Amino acid sequence: MLKNKKIGFIGGGNMAEALVNGLVSASFIDAKSIFVSEPSKSKREALHAKYKVKVTGDNHELVKKCDILILAVKPQILKEVLRDIRMLVGSDKLVISVAAGVPISIMDGALRGDSKKKFSVVRTMPNTPALVQEGVTAIASGKHVSKMDMKIAHRIFEAVGRTVDVDEDQLDAVTGLSGSGPAYIFMLIESLSDAGVKMGLSREVANTLTIQTILGSAKLARETGKHPGELKDMVTSPAGTTIAGLHALEEGGLRTTMMNAVEDATLRARDLGRIALNELNEK
Repeated sequence: MLKNKKIGFIGGGNMAEALVNGLVSASFIDAKSIFVSEPSKSKREALHAKYKVKVTGDNHELVKKCDILILAVKPQILKEVLRDIRMLVGSDKLVISVAAGVPISIMDGALRGDSKKKFSVVRTMPNTPALVQEGVTAIASGKHVSKMDMKIAHRIFEAVGRTVDVDEDQLDAVTGLSGSGPAYIFMLIESLSDAGVKMGLSREVANTLTIQTILGSAKLARETGKHPGELKDMVTSPAGTTIAGLHALEEGGLRTTMMNAVEDATLRARDLGRIALNELNEK
């Protein structure tokens, strides 16, 4: 699917590097078919040395050579970048954005200008575990995106984890759940580890027990496909230790707190999206 394609990353930051690493490590595409445009010379040199990809400081050069363009720049400059390259972007190119908060309509408009061209634009929301190839990416398609374009987008992000299809208007909820979710889990890890230390375990042992417990539990849930409630019941015996601990969590309002966290993060993502949209419209 990607073997005869050339992929270009506009921006060489953490997410771009994660995707490059995943694609090369999984042998989804040859490193020689990956291009990265990055203004920082030191960053360009580091990416080339580490992954053997082709690098440039010129977005125009990259666009001319690539079939798939992955926009990995900050949201506030995305519209400017698209305007700069739009004369070189034809309807045959697939454009994929990882920039948070910028709607497909804004990207399409920046590319189209006064023309009547139709562009294949895909918007994605990956999360930070993509850095270790265990991320999850939500993918939303523009109205001119083909089934093959979507298959290609999924293939690219499968190099760094799992993927799901969503409607674009669901991406704020994705941000609140999986985008912000790693921070919730890190706080949970920290809390459980602190609890272990409080009960007499060394920090090293408490961290190891906590991290592996969460990792193993997540893998068990994924591979069995069982409802989390059913898996919870497998651990919970009558009048045992687990039910005592679960009672304390319920008393502390864990479920409500977690649901509120996702809701608040979603609403904040929506607010930030509106602010970004207003700023972009003013430019």
